[in-house]
Amino acid sequence: MKNLLVVFSSLIIAFAFNFFLVPHEILSSGISGIAILLGILTPFDTGILNLVLNIPLLVLGYYKLGKKITVNTLICVISLSFFLFILPSEPVTENVLLSCIFGGIIGGIGIGLILKYSGTSGGMDIIAIIISRTSSISVGLLLTGMNTVIVLISGAVFNWEIALYTLLSIYLTGKVIDTIYTNHEKLTMQIVTTEGEKIRSELLSTIYRGVTITEGYGGFTLEKKYILMMVVTRYETMIIKNIVRKHDTAAFINIMETVEVDGNFARNI
Repeated sequence: MKNLLVVFSSLIIAFAFNFFLVPHEILSSGISGIAILLGILTPFDTGILNLVLNIPLLVLGYYKLGKKITVNTLICVISLSFFLFILPSEPVTENVLLSCIFGGIIGGIGIGLILKYSGTSGGMDIIAIIISRTSSISVGLLLTGMNTVIVLISGAVFNWEIALYTLLSIYLTGKVIDTIYTNHEKLTMQIVTTEGEKIRSELLSTIYRGVTITEGYGGFTLEKKYILMMVVTRYETMIIKNIVRKHDTAAFINIMETVEVDGNFARNI
């Protein structure tokens, strides 16, 4: 079911690209934005370019993030590339502003759903997850830098009016993603489980964050429980959920917004 949702979300993204953004030379964010740019400037199809550009990142993800998350990402990348290839690039409207607004919003819906159910949409997300695992560097800053480069390239290659439309589209996409997924860079996760040691061990070998463990008891059953607390980035939440569910399908997970962290956020490795 989750994979079907990822495929459907990829169709939503491809629809936004080919019917709103690409016909008006408006770029999206990340690797897909580069694929759109190259698709406009060269005879190659945007879908094929998106797949080719993601291959080295998928290989990097396999070695750095593991098989499971890479498989999820591969499903997304292949689905999006396929739909970009088969859907015609035809404008729904000749109004560039309307295309910019609706392309950004619809694309944001698709990407937000993929992040919600898969954890990564490929491309820059892979780099973002790797960086977030080992550093306290703001992933948002990294992605903003990447998108700034795309906007500047758009202005240099096309014109600055199109670049401004690209900037607006990227902004709207980001706002929609934040609404569907989460708009907080750092989150606090509390995990209540009977399999504390197994989960703790895998978390420490996979997510480079500190884990605080306390003991408690279930209010109804008085069964002994372990309470694991971590401060993580939003890119790590799906990975952590998968780890927890692998060891304890009945675990209780509470995710809270973290306003500020004072101390060692990234665990030394």
